[in-house]
Amino acid sequence: MASGNGQVVKLEARPRRFVLGISGAAGAAYSLRLLEQLLVHGHEVHLVVSDYGRRLLFDEAGITHVEFASLCPTIADARAATRLVIHPNKDVGASIASGSFLHDGMVVLPCSSNSLGAIATSSGSNLLTRAAMVTLKERRRLILCHRETPLNHIDIINYQNLSLAGAVICPTNPGFYLKPEKIEDLVDFMVGKGMDLLGVGHGLRTRWAEVGGKR
Repeated sequence: MASGNGQVVKLEARPRRFVLGISGAAGAAYSLRLLEQLLVHGHEVHLVVSDYGRRLLFDEAGITHVEFASLCPTIADARAATRLVIHPNKDVGASIASGSFLHDGMVVLPCSSNSLGAIATSSGSNLLTRAAMVTLKERRRLILCHRETPLNHIDIINYQNLSLAGAVICPTNPGFYLKPEKIEDLVDFMVGKGMDLLGVGHGLRTRWAEVGGKR
């Protein structure tokens, strides 16, 4: 690539880079499995956890410190730790809050109704919601895995506004046609769906064809 002064500038290749937001809705198993899968497949992950997301990780997974060793205990490859960047939720000046920060998609998993509403109304008072707003602004893929049922009318309006703004609404509703035998099968179904939406290859069982189904 030629620069303004005629010199050739070599662009450095980088691994695919994703932003993962964890907010305070039930479903820590989903976010931890997605984080593990992205790192295992060689991708770079920029993680931001809301205050209630930290409580979620503690309540559901016993995690007291948001760090690689606690979040990814099953990953033996030490190189994976170098691909995980953890950002403080209060730091709205972090790199992922800027449109100049290039990434290949952001997932909020799980996404609480509180975070859903903040993103829908452009309330970037913390890093998670700010990064999501910037993702929309830059026309990058934003996947919001809302974890709530039933929905109230405000949630439905927020769904509509976010969809019109370009977000993908992906509620954590696992399919049962794969005949799941354990909770992990349901978790993998949703994580695989999220990775499909990011355009990331994986080996998780999510395909209708895997049970001989026909559309």
